[in-house]
Amino acid sequence: MVSSSTPAVVIAAPASGSGKTTVATGLIGALRRAGSSVAPFKVGPDYIDPGYHGLAAGRPGRNLDTVLVGADRIAPLYNHGAAGCDVAVVEGVMGLFDGKIDEANSQASAEGSTAQVAGILGAPVVLVIDARGHSQSLAAVLHGFATYDASVRIGGVILNRVGSARHEQVLRHACDKVGIPVLGVVPRLAELEVPSRHLGLIPAAEHGAAAVAAVDAMSELIATHVDLDVVRTLATSTVSEASWDPAVEVGDHRASRPVVAMAGGPAFTFGYAEHRELLVAAGADVQVFDPLKDELPSGAAALVLPGGFPEEHAVDLASNTVLLQQVRALADGGAPIHAECAGLLYLARSLDGHEMAGVIGVDARFGKKLTLGYRAAVALGDSSLLEAGTRVAGHEFHRTSLDSESADGYAGAWGWRPWDGGTKREGFVRGGVHASYLHTHPAGQPTSIARFVDAARA
Repeated sequence: MVSSSTPAVVIAAPASGSGKTTVATGLIGALRRAGSSVAPFKVGPDYIDPGYHGLAAGRPGRNLDTVLVGADRIAPLYNHGAAGCDVAVVEGVMGLFDGKIDEANSQASAEGSTAQVAGILGAPVVLVIDARGHSQSLAAVLHGFATYDASVRIGGVILNRVGSARHEQVLRHACDKVGIPVLGVVPRLAELEVPSRHLGLIPAAEHGAAAVAAVDAMSELIATHVDLDVVRTLATSTVSEASWDPAVEVGDHRASRPVVAMAGGPAFTFGYAEHRELLVAAGADVQVFDPLKDELPSGAAALVLPGGFPEEHAVDLASNTVLLQQVRALADGGAPIHAECAGLLYLARSLDGHEMAGVIGVDARFGKKLTLGYRAAVALGDSSLLEAGTRVAGHEFHRTSLDSESADGYAGAWGWRPWDGGTKREGFVRGGVHASYLHTHPAGQPTSIARFVDAARA
């Protein structure tokens, strides 16, 4: 059905590191405190920021990624995630106009950019400016961003990390010169920095009470220094498409409801809300468990191992020997197992010298090299998820590596062409097991979820 469009603002910046997450999270929390129901979104594939958004909003943070799901699904997914809310806050990715870098030729495009998503939603952009080092020349920066793309409307700016009242005065004058309103002025407060690790912020699920305190502090900061009434008035959206419906995406399902165990807890925090929704719509009884302490849910016919930070919890994962044995038995029995990144490491023989499930005969280690980027991949063979030849858009994001790209008895999961030429083979497929470093968004390939649940029934 067609939903009325929830008004939205898009929080963007000229570059990464400007404070988008602090402002967006704080704005979500401040609006909620002021009585608004807020739908939180993040542009791009990032899993960590939506966790903080979700804490602030009291509802799941969701992603809007045109690369992973296609531009035509953004508006329906937006309507689905914003249903029943008064306003939506969409945090951008990188700089406003930064998009996908083509893997084959290293050429940049607008695909996946915050500007592209703002255009699809018909929502105004609030530009977060890191005020450190800025003075009168800010007017030229804002003029460039306001005129670079006529389809993008800069509705206002929030001046972040402002050093003094004099500094604020100079910056306000610069904004006035180009006719862009200042919606808020946030002082420089280092104590609001949220602890981070090698892939960005520490996930909210791991940061626990400290994450809640950080979100509360961000909300208080933005409530104090940003004009919430003006932000609410500014928020608009022109989305008119039908709301995304997981039941429509996966089609009719049979009466039997196989138990699909989904790993969660501090070690497996990287997942999209639509994944579970699609599994349920396809007829699965989804039971979330924590591999750090739990056994496999009773009657599990299939297993989902999402991404996360298993290298931070390798000792405890290795200590849960009962679960490791259960996972090995499940794999040996041919049950469908979908493992992404952290899930792949969990199925390996070892991680940083700690024994893992041993389903796949490779060893994994944490390193310094960051592997990051979108991949245009093709399924190399039939699996519990996909037919051979299926093309998908995926994303890699890890600092671990395997001692081998192959394992006895396993075929490759994916193939793609890297920027430096040749062909890359990645991942492992055998029986019901599909394991790889590649993250995919289930809403981009809903038929894979239906296929997975059908395999669980069988």
